[in-house]
Amino acid sequence: MKVGPGRSTAAAWVARYAQPGAGFRGAYFSGSTVGLPDDAELPPSSDIDIVVVTAEDDPPAKPGKLRYRGTLLEVSYLPWSQLQSADDVLASYHLAGSFRTDTIIDDPTGHLRTVQAHISGSFAARHWVRRRCQDARHRIETRLAAIDPSAPFHEQVMACLFPTGVTTHVLLVAALRNPTVRLRYLAAREVLADYGHLGLYPELLDLLGCRHLPARRIQHHLRELTKTFDATAEVAKTPFFFSSDITPAARPIAINGSQDLIDRGDHHEAVFWIIATFARCHTILAADAPELHHALAPAFRSAVTDLGISSSEDILHRAEEVIRFLPRLWRTTEDILASNPGIGE
Repeated sequence: MKVGPGRSTAAAWVARYAQPGAGFRGAYFSGSTVGLPDDAELPPSSDIDIVVVTAEDDPPAKPGKLRYRGTLLEVSYLPWSQLQSADDVLASYHLAGSFRTDTIIDDPTGHLRTVQAHISGSFAARHWVRRRCQDARHRIETRLAAIDPSAPFHEQVMACLFPTGVTTHVLLVAALRNPTVRLRYLAAREVLADYGHLGLYPELLDLLGCRHLPARRIQHHLRELTKTFDATAEVAKTPFFFSSDITPAARPIAINGSQDLIDRGDHHEAVFWIIATFARCHTILAADAPELHHALAPAFRSAVTDLGISSSEDILHRAEEVIRFLPRLWRTTEDILASNPGIGE
């Protein structure tokens, strides 16, 4: 499928299901398709991200991944209050990129276009790019500091994994690239190669814990994840913000997308989402099928043990390693900021 028809389908979903809502304040595209031409191919392991802006400060759980007219959509809600200040959006590394170009699907108040016009004009200004890099670094620091060693082990793994992965986002933001989720390590490797800093990449993999793993071992963990994923999708009931990522509709992304990376030789780049999906499955299983959670836990434990993590102490130690790495990461970030021809004053 081409991106253009996918966007048209997404806009049709917004018109039918989002616009009639009493709190609807607009909608726009987000994610990896932002900036792609309409004739670009949309891989089976990708979706069209939609953000629905709502007047509610505490919106309901996001619909997440759903298939509509043959297109896989990822629908999220965003409170109107988070878009009130255009400068705040411009400084937010996870919000600003969506307004770099015209991504607006519907804007009944006109405010989204005002925000978009402001951001598109200043997005590549050095001051604002650095602010967004600092925002990403701050997320790493605060979220690693918030790890709760008394939480269930799978939750501790997620609490360490995601901020560790934000190290890639600092680099992507400096390079004016999309801070993608599933493919963040692949994208970061490309940025480091483009700017002559590929020597930093093994350190990113070391912090993830997978540089030493051969493809066959990662393939084994994906096979085990597939069993866990399918079992979880059958029993999931309790709503989590990531619930739609563990469904049959999401399988082409979580499972097939990871297999595609391994098949291409990018097995290390598949690890982040394999472990994230494993941990999310066990969060669901712990709530909805405790016996299955315990039965399938050894496969998850084996995967994270291969990353050098088998206890809360290991997780806290890894978090400390990431924090110690940040000054080196920042020096590389500053070099990219200085070298990036797309950044202006």
